[in-house]
Amino acid sequence: MALETTLILFKPDAVSKGLVGQVLARFEGAGLKIRGIKMLQFGDALLREHYSHIASKPFFPDVQKFMQQTPIVALALAGEDAVAQVRSLLGPTDSKKAPKGSIRGDLGIDVMVNVCHASDSTEAAAAELNRFFRDDELFSR
Repeated sequence: MALETTLILFKPDAVSKGLVGQVLARFEGAGLKIRGIKMLQFGDALLREHYSHIASKPFFPDVQKFMQQTPIVALALAGEDAVAQVRSLLGPTDSKKAPKGSIRGDLGIDVMVNVCHASDSTEAAAAELNRFFRDDELFSR
């Protein structure tokens, strides 16, 4: 097992429904530790950078509209195999396929309205953490 830090973005559905605390409690209850947390509004440039893999797709304007409707909460979590652990707690990206007991299975709606984005690899986590946090915004516990 490796000690890792991963990125989670609480999407607008989590923010507008007041689910951030409940979901954060699940992560902490699983033994993950907060290294950084902040609220921000997704600007066009940051959104296009973060979603560069789908920015040219015809559905991207819908993603952009959804992700900019409220501020988001960026969270850096650390723990043993944090990337895999977070993704397991969340369940599949499509909330309709996520089992009850998983965060998305309990609180999500579909593939876009699914509570959180989470890094899918340690490499992605490193790039995403760098995108949303400066070094002096990440703390050890």
